[in-house]
Amino acid sequence: MAAPGRHVGHYIQRNGRFLLNGLEQLWGKRSFGCTSALRQQAAEANEDSTETIVIPRKKTWSKEAVLEALASTVSRDPTAYPYQFQDDPYLSPRTSAEFKMYSLSQESGKSAAKYFVNNNPKFFTKDFAEPHIPCLMPETVSLRLEEVSEEALKERIHLRRVTAAVDMYDQLLQAGTAVSMETIHDLLDLISLYCDKNPVQEGGPQTEETEESGEEVKRRKGRVRRATDYLRAIWKDDNNAERIFNLLPERDTRCYSALIRGMVKHGAYAKAFNMYTDLLNNRLTADLHIFNALISAAPDVRDKYTERWELIAELLKQMSQQKVQPNLLTFNSVLKGLRRCGPLARTQALQTLNEMKALGIAPSLATFDHILAVFYRAANSGQSDTDILQEVISELTGTSLTCQDPDDVLFFSSAMRICLDSKDLELSYKIQSLVEFGENWRLLGDSYQCSIYYGRFFNLLCMMEHIDVVMKWYRQLIPSLYYPNPQGLKDLMQALDTDSRLDLLPTIWKDIRSLGHDNKLDVVEEVLTLMAREKHSPEVQESFAQCALDVKTVFDGDRGRQSLEWSTSALSNITTLLMRANKTQQAWAMLQLFKSNNRVPPERLMTEFLSVCHNNGSAQGAVDLVQLSAAFCLPATSQLAKQTLAEFELTKEQRTILSELESVGETSD
Repeated sequence: MAAPGRHVGHYIQRNGRFLLNGLEQLWGKRSFGCTSALRQQAAEANEDSTETIVIPRKKTWSKEAVLEALASTVSRDPTAYPYQFQDDPYLSPRTSAEFKMYSLSQESGKSAAKYFVNNNPKFFTKDFAEPHIPCLMPETVSLRLEEVSEEALKERIHLRRVTAAVDMYDQLLQAGTAVSMETIHDLLDLISLYCDKNPVQEGGPQTEETEESGEEVKRRKGRVRRATDYLRAIWKDDNNAERIFNLLPERDTRCYSALIRGMVKHGAYAKAFNMYTDLLNNRLTADLHIFNALISAAPDVRDKYTERWELIAELLKQMSQQKVQPNLLTFNSVLKGLRRCGPLARTQALQTLNEMKALGIAPSLATFDHILAVFYRAANSGQSDTDILQEVISELTGTSLTCQDPDDVLFFSSAMRICLDSKDLELSYKIQSLVEFGENWRLLGDSYQCSIYYGRFFNLLCMMEHIDVVMKWYRQLIPSLYYPNPQGLKDLMQALDTDSRLDLLPTIWKDIRSLGHDNKLDVVEEVLTLMAREKHSPEVQESFAQCALDVKTVFDGDRGRQSLEWSTSALSNITTLLMRANKTQQAWAMLQLFKSNNRVPPERLMTEFLSVCHNNGSAQGAVDLVQLSAAFCLPATSQLAKQTLAEFELTKEQRTILSELESVGETSD
């Protein structure tokens, strides 16, 4: 049988001429270079028709390629909530508090589902997912090997059963069974990572192995979770990691590395350095992980700035002597330690960067974050920080960033803080452009860090930018990326006031209600104060009055929520806004609320209401106003009575009432 390549060669030889003729007819025998190439290819095929032609392999695409292509065709909807909340629009959070509750509930549900799936894998044996996602499939969490063996020990280490793994190792030791050094390394890593305690299983109750004694439960009862985690993480003397380490007949660098990293992670810094000294006394060389851990712990074992840097420099010198090549995390640990070295940091930070450059190690965002922190504290002003940040952003512009250090997510919020302190709006735009490039937004960090970043950016916009641009960014960021806090909303209102665009306040008030900040008295009173401060056109005053009536419902306790407590300023401002829109009846009702809430209306407000009554020709309203003023025992009662007697057409009965109130006011004076 002829080779497949020969058939292809005959096909090209036989049909190449027809292909060339077709191209010549199509392009009118004009040569663009392609026809000559095809003629040459056909001629070569005629010369050697038996030459094997290699067919290139088909292009293989990842299973997510179609989804990624579709995702690239759409942009973010600024009016929509963040994508992680779109599964249930009814429960989509509107405020930062609801955002936190929703996020915790979502994670709790995921943990509960994962716990059920992992503990009941028999119900989830079929996989219909395309593409296949291994992390979503059930994991084996139950122990299957009960006999005393090294395989059983490996199983317990793989399932992160710290107590069970230690017990199995002790049984193997008592039985005289040798355990491989690789398994011992994994066991020490497990114990050191979790500080000799079982990790709490996600979504499920604590097992018998993770239960604590009654004294520990009583001691921890009533403390917050963060404090509880801190207490759990303390490295105790002579724990199982140290006991197993001391029982080893031979100890290599990996054994020391497990304990030193565990001690540094859980706060036993001095013991970590003692362990390192023991390693050197045994004529062993440290590995990269040991040096990285010790460098990060150096500022915690020395008090003076110079001593801290000398210890870091000594560790770097020993790295060179032991021929251990540093990596990015090594230099980031040095720079992070320099942040706690005072005035020495500025000079040494530049030398550290030069050393990184000499070794060909590219800095990460955490590197730049440490540099900015060092120079920000040393310069004590915004100018030099901006110069350094300008160089950093210029270097990073147009770059797709990847996370290489856990502290990388702190860079953008720190950079925006420097822009806010130095009032550098142009630089903040460059930082935002870098965030929007590619998928760099992922390096903003969690929801808390993301909120800090956008809060600072929006605050700077409100201070420095024109109101039209501020509103443009306001619509782009809220609520899809940023839930503004009360201070952010007040900054926005101040920007509206600065650019004389208070006519937008009713629209902002609707957003305040939708974002759930209408229960903040300072925000509500800021809205009312700005609307009532000066008079506007009739159209604007009408919209202000409608907004004031909606604000009143907040104090009345609508929507099943607890009402706000009326203040004198809130009552006065709403009354003023209603009067300016000629809503006399509603304004009079507001005056009545002063009495029911034990508040005294300002005399200015009473005078303005009397003018409204005069314009409307409401004599009875003026009389009622004077009587209300007398009920509050206002000093202006006599003057209001005189003005009413002089300016209004009154009946005999009304004049009698006002004359009595006038005489009472003069007597009280």
